[in-house]
Amino acid sequence: MNVFKSYKDIIGFDDRWLIILGIPVVSFLMTALIFGDLLFDDINFFIKECVTDALIYTTTFWLIYRYFFIFFRKRYPSPEQTKKRILLVIIGVFVIYFIVKSILDPILHDQFHEIAMSERRHKIGMTIGSLIITFLVLGIYETIGFYAELQKSIVEKEQLERENIQSQLESLKNQVNPHFLFNSLNTLSYIIPEDAETAVKFVQKLSKVYRYLLEMRDSKLIHLEEELEFLKSYNFLLKERFGENLKIHIQVPEENLKDQILPLSLQILFENAIKHNIIASQRPLCIEVFIEDGKRLIVRNNLQKKKQTMNGTKLGLDNIKNRYRFFSDLEVKILETDGYFTVVLPLLPRAVLV
Repeated sequence: MNVFKSYKDIIGFDDRWLIILGIPVVSFLMTALIFGDLLFDDINFFIKECVTDALIYTTTFWLIYRYFFIFFRKRYPSPEQTKKRILLVIIGVFVIYFIVKSILDPILHDQFHEIAMSERRHKIGMTIGSLIITFLVLGIYETIGFYAELQKSIVEKEQLERENIQSQLESLKNQVNPHFLFNSLNTLSYIIPEDAETAVKFVQKLSKVYRYLLEMRDSKLIHLEEELEFLKSYNFLLKERFGENLKIHIQVPEENLKDQILPLSLQILFENAIKHNIIASQRPLCIEVFIEDGKRLIVRNNLQKKKQTMNGTKLGLDNIKNRYRFFSDLEVKILETDGYFTVVLPLLPRAVLV
């Protein structure tokens, strides 16, 4: 069992059932192909002698070639070495075939009936048929092994992408924390002398925001209801900072509250709108959040871009798009028209949160 387990890592799959089923099938087919006339003339001889000897030949060749295949696959495992490995295997097949034949033939020939072994056509047919089936079986091993490696590489790539996206999310959180905290404390310093009651409320909302950032740290998806509840506290802080220069309208039906979205996705979109647009008394920024067709969450703001010398990194938007790919085939749409910047987030089914 341990041998098969170690070989499985090299071959790419567990070939026990291929061996158990393949050897008798190949033995019978080879015998029928070469000595098919005996199947009708002398069925007992066909089964007792021809099939039995074919089993010995097939088992011997299969196990030797299998070891040979594993040896070269272990020695030349990388995709860049595939051509070299296959070439060496092909050469080895011919060499091993004639070496093993020279050993087995003298031992087994006496057991064959003269009518079976005296005709040259049987010898030529056995050689050609054996080599063809050998390459077919090795081709099966190579194909399944290649497919297994491909699947493994895909899984590893997805895992790396997940880790990369998670790292990006952590990076976003780390960016949000100091900048947002600085702005919030700056706003609080202005509120305290003017309105102590509002200052207390401001601190409470700020506490809720940071509690949310800590609680959802390991969450991949979250109910829309929870994200909106967090957004209330977040928006309160923004409104205290920008006043009536920032207008926020959220309209989400109750039946959609248990749908799922990515945590911090709304906060990222709000922060993105604030970062890239002018917010002034004469040009207020209006951010809308609403449901479209019961399946999509729309976040839209009027477009009034700041004059920036450097383009944004788009890290937040890319992070949302990349994370969504792991949970849905539905695409996150980013639309920019003459007057609006719109992001369409698919609402995910009410499945078990991961």
